[in-house]
Amino acid sequence: MLGASPYGGVMEFRYLGNSGLKISEITYGNWLTHGSQVENDAATACVRAALDHGISTFDTADVYANTVAEGVLGEALKGQRRESLEIFTKVYWPTGPGGKNDTGLSRKHIMESINGSLSRLQTDYVDLYQAHRFDTETPLEETMQAFADIVRQGKALYIGVSEWTADQIRAGHALAQELGFQLISSQPQYSMLWRVIEDEVVPTCAELGLSQIVWSPVAQGVLTGKYKPGEAPPAGSRATDEKGGADMISRFMRDDILERVQRLQPVADEAGLSMAQLAIAWVLQNDNVAAALVGASRPEQVEENVKAAGVRLDDDAMKAIDDALGDVVVRDPGMTAENAPKGRVA
Repeated sequence: MLGASPYGGVMEFRYLGNSGLKISEITYGNWLTHGSQVENDAATACVRAALDHGISTFDTADVYANTVAEGVLGEALKGQRRESLEIFTKVYWPTGPGGKNDTGLSRKHIMESINGSLSRLQTDYVDLYQAHRFDTETPLEETMQAFADIVRQGKALYIGVSEWTADQIRAGHALAQELGFQLISSQPQYSMLWRVIEDEVVPTCAELGLSQIVWSPVAQGVLTGKYKPGEAPPAGSRATDEKGGADMISRFMRDDILERVQRLQPVADEAGLSMAQLAIAWVLQNDNVAAALVGASRPEQVEENVKAAGVRLDDDAMKAIDDALGDVVVRDPGMTAENAPKGRVA
């Protein structure tokens, strides 16, 4: 019998890595929405809906809408009790005019970026500050020393990384320990269709005490089932967004993938979930995943996504998902390095 536990929709909280910090297992992210696709009033309504449904953790980055997304989130959270929130942001990609030092993980860019992020977010500290990619052009020792100083200054409570390989995580973790702080998280892409972290990154993180905060658990919307093989994408969907969404989703828009995704509908129906809820619940079955990042352009989407919280899929459901998707799943651990920038992006 395929199915899920009856407790979905009640927010649960998980420890982030080997730390005492608890975060909501559904975390609200504002990539590709705030400051670009969604007007500020709608973005604020989505944040309020997230708070109303038990989400306490909010993830952003300075590069989103070239710093505008941080400002929108700061305004939306204004007046909330700061101690009840976990606010995450990131540093690496170019910001501002994109000058020679407006990018990467140099000490200069990190120290200037944290100050800018705190100002836009209207807070004295972030709970988690993340290296948005690995910087091949800055000594790792320089990067980790800057993070150590930010932690000691109280501007960030914890440090994480995003889309680092297992070897990069291991090297960063060792330096962090030498400097007296700890890496506690990794933020990779992870979904039923994109499982490249399972063979190397997840075992390494489990060994070292890091959790995953996964982005794109619904594969840019493909796992909702709204994209049909042989049909044009629905008007207004991410696949039609020329501001970046269409590029990000393109890898999943093949008919063979879309046909396989349609086979998930009976699995979702049997479990009493929507396709999106099934996808979010699936990533949360991984013990090393602390949270699934979800975005929204409407408050109703937040309400629906939160129903995946607390859901436990049974073994039959997990097998049925694997059977439905078959060989369209990407598992190659080398894809993390392949998709990483080979040098700083100016």
